[in-house]
Amino acid sequence: MRWSNLFVPTLRDAPGDAEAASHKLLLQAGFVRQLHSGHYSLLPLGWRVHEKIADVIRLHINALGGQEFHLPAMHPARLWQQSGRWELMGDEMFRLKDRKGAEMALGMTHEEVFANHAAEISSYRDLPQQWYQIQLKFRDEPRAKSGLLRVREFFMKDAYSFDIDEAGLDVSFQAYKDAYIQIFKHLSLPAVPVDASSGSMGGSGSNEFMVPSTAGEDDVVMCVGCGYAANVERANSVVAEVADTPPPDAPELFDTPGVRTIAALADFEGGASADRQIKTMVMVADDEIVLALVRGDHGLNEQKLSDGLAAVTLRPASPDEAQKALGAMPGSLGAVAVSDIRIVADHALQGRTNMTTGANIDDKHYRGVDIARDIAVGEWLDLRTVTAGEPCIGCGQSLEIVRCIETGHIFKLGRKYTEAMGMLVLDEHGDKQVPIMGSYGIGIGRALASIVETHHDENGMKWPVAVAPFEVSVIMVSMRDEDTVAAGEDLYKQLRQRGIDVVLDDRDARAGVKFADTELTGIPWRVTVGPKGVAAGMAELTSRLTGETIEVPMADVVNQVAEAIEAERVPAGAEPIYR
Repeated sequence: MRWSNLFVPTLRDAPGDAEAASHKLLLQAGFVRQLHSGHYSLLPLGWRVHEKIADVIRLHINALGGQEFHLPAMHPARLWQQSGRWELMGDEMFRLKDRKGAEMALGMTHEEVFANHAAEISSYRDLPQQWYQIQLKFRDEPRAKSGLLRVREFFMKDAYSFDIDEAGLDVSFQAYKDAYIQIFKHLSLPAVPVDASSGSMGGSGSNEFMVPSTAGEDDVVMCVGCGYAANVERANSVVAEVADTPPPDAPELFDTPGVRTIAALADFEGGASADRQIKTMVMVADDEIVLALVRGDHGLNEQKLSDGLAAVTLRPASPDEAQKALGAMPGSLGAVAVSDIRIVADHALQGRTNMTTGANIDDKHYRGVDIARDIAVGEWLDLRTVTAGEPCIGCGQSLEIVRCIETGHIFKLGRKYTEAMGMLVLDEHGDKQVPIMGSYGIGIGRALASIVETHHDENGMKWPVAVAPFEVSVIMVSMRDEDTVAAGEDLYKQLRQRGIDVVLDDRDARAGVKFADTELTGIPWRVTVGPKGVAAGMAELTSRLTGETIEVPMADVVNQVAEAIEAERVPAGAEPIYR
């Protein structure tokens, strides 16, 4: 490819509303352009990288036995209604009707469609199956932002496994986990597999693959001691025990005028420290009022509560709803003697005595509460949010909380979708069985942006060879020097013949402009050919990664570039795992 023929609309400065480094650089380097909120056009360089990432993923998924499909992006409502997710997906699903009035949706994901096709399998002998596609997904994000990191239209590699039983699913799940580790190594992304919530996908377990980055939106709890890692929605830590004094024979009611918060009650004369208070959160789970109790100095993690309740929808109750349920306004609420409302409590409250909590009378609280005696807890759940510095459950070292980008997510789905779509197979005994399913996703555009977040400097992007828009740029310093042009053209031809993805910068522009564009666009290697070097039989070879420049005899340039690129196309330890 010749740079003079490329469409690379670089910008002197990134737009002011671009905050994430990847957003700024992809715009500035001419890789993407926003069409409207959450929808981006991938320009030629952006699409080249996008497709190279997709090919890396294909290589590894094919190695574990994946078969590639291409399914429609528009789905009939009936499939989502069969699975029960038509209403669950809410406003994030783009919905429409065709001219006959039939309800349709733009696919957010493809569990229903794949399970629908898998229903044609009739025998255990045809299992396991590993199916995947790289297809457009649509999600009406309420806050599309950060360029390609959070969009409303994107390509995803979504894969699905079908097995006869849980043991088979375990094998498939591990195979994808291993493949994902290799994929992210291949993409030069430091992705860490962490325990995660399955959310609306359902199922018995899931892992997210997280890349540490200040541009991320997820907090991950990590331990440098033993390697424990979990999304805050799933993380646990050691909670120090609090020694309680014996409680009185019954809770004691006392006045707390104007006290509305945990902190205010801790400062109130006759109150209690936060670790001796019960925080009562009035929540609405699937239209049912639920009281969620945590220790006063702990935060309620709503995803943990949702998972623990198996709730489809969850939200905090309004002040009016709380008053109607308990008789008081927020700030004076509690669960003492409540008998007609479902009560769940965090494990850290189990066995606690002599606690303080709201009395369900405005401006009044109870002290001396014995939880086992005074509160009818229906379920004990892990509800608290882990905080930095707490001891690790594995080794006791202090935990860190790291902001991350989610670049992949794998799920053990169970039989939710195969059962909904009527998938039945005969087992080895001739009995009908519902196969079990897994789901495994990687967003291509998000991986692209994550690579930029991880590999850039003040001059631009620094693409790994495996996914770079071009592997090497040949720059001719002067287009008016015949010998320089001839040498550049010859190197360009030889590199192409060696299978190198090369761009020849044949623009009639200053050398500084060409150097700056090569750095901005992140091309890993640069070969510079100029009149003085040609006269001396030398060229310059520059690494974008290190910035190091060396002089190389013209006769050795092609071999040296080819060897460097071949060594970097598949990073060490990132080879596909064939099964």
